[in-house]
Amino acid sequence: MRTAILAGATGLIGSYLLQRLLADSRYGKVIALSRRAIHASHPKLEVQAVSLDTLKDVAPTLRGDDWFCALGTTIKQAGSQEAFLRVDYEYPMALGEQAAATGAKQFLIVSAAGASPTSKIFYSRVKGEVERDLGKLELPRLHIFRPSLLLGEREKHRSGEKAWGVLMRGVNPLLLGSLRKYRAIHGDTVAEAMIRVANGTFEPGVHIHDGIGMSGR
Repeated sequence: MRTAILAGATGLIGSYLLQRLLADSRYGKVIALSRRAIHASHPKLEVQAVSLDTLKDVAPTLRGDDWFCALGTTIKQAGSQEAFLRVDYEYPMALGEQAAATGAKQFLIVSAAGASPTSKIFYSRVKGEVERDLGKLELPRLHIFRPSLLLGEREKHRSGEKAWGVLMRGVNPLLLGSLRKYRAIHGDTVAEAMIRVANGTFEPGVHIHDGIGMSGR
């Protein structure tokens, strides 16, 4: 049985990941890293309370086979571009470096559709930069998941997201061919895909999973 390390366990995808990892007999231990309280109890769950300031102290103690990074915020929630960078770039990089240093089998991260280090959109550029720089680490396998708009109930409501979700449910069937990867996708669908990929057979290297691959269609 393997050990999973999960960052972002109270977020939309992270909460579904936590439920699935705890129910999965292939994992004997789940270490959840969170800035907020986790309202869950399970014999194989170990909760590590961390903040961006304490991560450097906690990271050297972490050892795991599969590292799941489901961190993410918005500039509005973070309060500034600098704060956004800390959550969406610095934190994942610190985790990736520790995973690589301790012999992790793989690192799986939630990014976003349209991520590119050359994007003119700040959000997409940061996502692309963290993808690029994680790829430079000595990780046997790096799995990058690029969902479009996420559906599901968040612990913290994001303004306007529910309305967009309703709209996208109607638009989804119209997104065909190369546009299918931009279909809105449920957070639990992404979580299921991440665990399926973690237990699949992949060659060493970087693997990109877009909305089509995550939905299994």
